[in-house]
Amino acid sequence: MTLPDADRDLVVAELGRDPTPAEAVLFENLWSEHCAYRSSRPLLSAFDSEGDQVVIGPGDDAAVVALDDDTYITLGIESHNHPSYVDPYDGAATGVGGIVRDTLSMGAYPIALADSLYFGDFDREHSRYLLDGVVEGIADYGNAIGVPTVTGATSFHEDYEGNPLVNVACVGLLSADRLVTAEAQEAGNKLVLIGNSTGRDGLGGASFASEDLAEDAETEDRPAVQVGDPYTEKLLIECNEALLDEDLVESARDLGAAGLGGASSELVAKGGFGAHIDLNEVHQREPNMNAFEILLSESQERMCYEVTPENVERVQELADKFDLGSAVIGEVADGNYVCSFDGETVVDVPPEFLAEGAPMNDLDATEPEPAERDLPEADLEDAFEAVVADPNTASKRWVYRQYDHEVGLRTAVRPGDDAAILDIPEADTKLAFTAGADPNWTSAAPYEGSRAVAFENATNLAAKGATPLATVDCLNGGNPEKPDVYGGFKGIVDGLADMCSALSVPVVGGNVSLYNDSVSGPIPPTPTLAMVGTADGRTPGLSLSGDGDLFVVGTAGDALGGSTYLETVGGDDAFPELPDAEDAATAVETIRTVAADESTLAVHDVSHGGLAVALAEMVTEEVGADVAVEDVISLFDETPGRVVVETTDEDALRDLAGDVPVVELGTTTDDGTLTLSVGGEELSYEAGTIADLRDVLTRELD
Repeated sequence: MTLPDADRDLVVAELGRDPTPAEAVLFENLWSEHCAYRSSRPLLSAFDSEGDQVVIGPGDDAAVVALDDDTYITLGIESHNHPSYVDPYDGAATGVGGIVRDTLSMGAYPIALADSLYFGDFDREHSRYLLDGVVEGIADYGNAIGVPTVTGATSFHEDYEGNPLVNVACVGLLSADRLVTAEAQEAGNKLVLIGNSTGRDGLGGASFASEDLAEDAETEDRPAVQVGDPYTEKLLIECNEALLDEDLVESARDLGAAGLGGASSELVAKGGFGAHIDLNEVHQREPNMNAFEILLSESQERMCYEVTPENVERVQELADKFDLGSAVIGEVADGNYVCSFDGETVVDVPPEFLAEGAPMNDLDATEPEPAERDLPEADLEDAFEAVVADPNTASKRWVYRQYDHEVGLRTAVRPGDDAAILDIPEADTKLAFTAGADPNWTSAAPYEGSRAVAFENATNLAAKGATPLATVDCLNGGNPEKPDVYGGFKGIVDGLADMCSALSVPVVGGNVSLYNDSVSGPIPPTPTLAMVGTADGRTPGLSLSGDGDLFVVGTAGDALGGSTYLETVGGDDAFPELPDAEDAATAVETIRTVAADESTLAVHDVSHGGLAVALAEMVTEEVGADVAVEDVISLFDETPGRVVVETTDEDALRDLAGDVPVVELGTTTDDGTLTLSVGGEELSYEAGTIADLRDVLTRELD
C-alpha cells in the first residue's frame, strides 16, 4: 500500500514540497482508515459521550469514568481482526497487550478483560482452528500478565469465514490523583521510550488493517502481525505503577498502530506542540533498520513517556530495575514534528496536520429492505434441541475455562453469568461488566439489531442488580466503499447511539474496524459493546433455587427475525419490535429493582435462543422447572429487555414492575427436569441431557 495520489497532493500543498520517503509512509499509516477513521468519523457525532461521571471521553487511549470523587475506572476496547486471521495466536495475544497498555497510559492498573470473538461456521475446520488459536493467545497473554478475563461472547456466522473478529476490552482502576493523559504538557520535556527493543515485526500494521484481506493473507501479510511477550508486559505494568508512585510521568502514550511515529506525533499534537526526535537513539534489536522502519514498527510492549528533564535519570533507573530497555529519544518542542536519522532530517511536518489532517470520505449508503414473515412448519422437539445445542447459544465453558478469571481476587461473579461482578472496595461498590454483540441480529436488521445489542448489554447489568454507568464500542464493518456495506455500518452506529442515549449510558470511547472484507465477502455489521455498571446491593445468580415461582418481566417483540430458531429451521421474519426510548429505560430500571429485591431468588436475561435457552441455562441437576408458553414464537423470540425471574412473592414482583409486563411462566420443581408446554405440546428434558446438548464446543474441541 502506498500514499494515494489525492492524499499526496494534499501533503504537497501543505508542505510546499514532496514528502520524504519517511514522511510518505508516516502519512500513509496515520491517514489510513485504521488510524484516521476517514469513513466513520462523520457518523460518530451521533454518540452522546457526556455525563457527570465522565472524566475523559473519546479521543484518549482509554476513557475515564468516576465511581466517586477519589476512585476512577478506565474503559477501553480495540480490535485485532486482520492480525488474528493471519496468525490467530499472536494476533489475539497482542490485542490483549495493546488494550492493557492503553489502560496503563491513563495511569490505571488493569483489573479485568473481556473478549468478544466472531468466527465462521463452527462446523468448518478452519473456524475451529482460528478459535483454538485465538483463545490460546488470549489465555496465555492474559494469564501471564495476571489480568483476569471475566466476561465476553463467542459467536459463529458464515460471513466471518474469511475475516474473523477479535475485540478485546479492558477495565482499569486508579485514584484520581494518578490520572495521566496522552496530551503533552510543556516544551523542553523529554520523550522517553520504555519497554522492548524495536524490531521489524508489525511493520505497516495500520495500513494492513485498512484494506480487505487477500486470499494469500495468511502468508503474505505475516510480517504485519506483531509478536507479543507477556512477561515483558508484566514488567511494564509494574514499572508503570512505580513511575506513577513517584509522580514521574507528565503524559504517556502506548505504542500501538503506526508505532513510535503514531504515538509520539499524536502525543505532542494533542498538547499543541511539536517534537524533535533522534531515531538513532531508539533501542533496536535488529541491525540496519532504516528511518521508516523505526518510526512504524509495531513491536510490542513499548510506551512513550513525557518526563521533565530533572526526572529522566530516575525514570531510567526504574526501567533498569524492571529489566526494561529505555532511551531518551527526543523532546517536546514548539513548532513542527521533526525526526532525524543518521544526522539528516527525515521528517519535518506540522504535527496537527499529520495527526488530524486526513480528509474524511463522503460515501454512499443504502439501507436493507425489512423482512416479512415466512415461518416454516418445524418439529418442536427437533427445533428445541437444535437451538439449545447451536454453537451460538451453547455453553462457552470451553472458552472461558482456559482463562484465569480470579487472579487479583476481585471477581465475585465469574464467566457464564449475565455479567461478571468485580469487587471495588476502594469505592465501596461492585462493578458489573458485560460485552458482546449478535451478528444474526445486525445481519437481519442493522439499526434495530444494534439497538437490541445495547438493550441486551444493559439488561445483562440490570439482571445483576447493577445500574449501567458507561460503555465503549468496537464498530466492525466490511468495505465502506460498497453502499450496502456502508448502509449497514451506518445503521449499527445510529442504532447504538439511539439506544444508549435512551438508556442514559454515555458512549465514552471505542474503536472502528472497517475493511473486514475478504474473498468470501464482507462480515456482518458487528457493533460490539463493553458496558459497565455499579451495584451496591444484591446480585442474584441465574441458577434456580427451587423455592419460588417463575415469571417473565419485560415486553416481547412477537417476531423471530435474527433468531437462532430461524437460523436453524429456515424461513424469515421481521426483527422483533423493541420498546421506545422511555419504555426501554423503564424496563432496565425495573429489572434492576426486581433483581435487587429480597424476594427475588434468581434472574436471567432472555435473548439469544429466547426463553428456550434462558430456561435451559437456569435448571440444575437438583432444580427443574414446569413452564407453559403460548406458541413457538413465545418460546424462541429473542427480544432483549426481558428477564426470567424466580420469586417468592408474586405481588411484590408485580408492584415493583409497575407498567412493565409480567407474564406467569410456571413453577420450579425438585426433580432437575425442564418440562415445557408449548401451545399444548409437551417436551421434557433432564438437566443432565440439556447440559450434554449445550456442551457442543467441549465435545468437538477437546
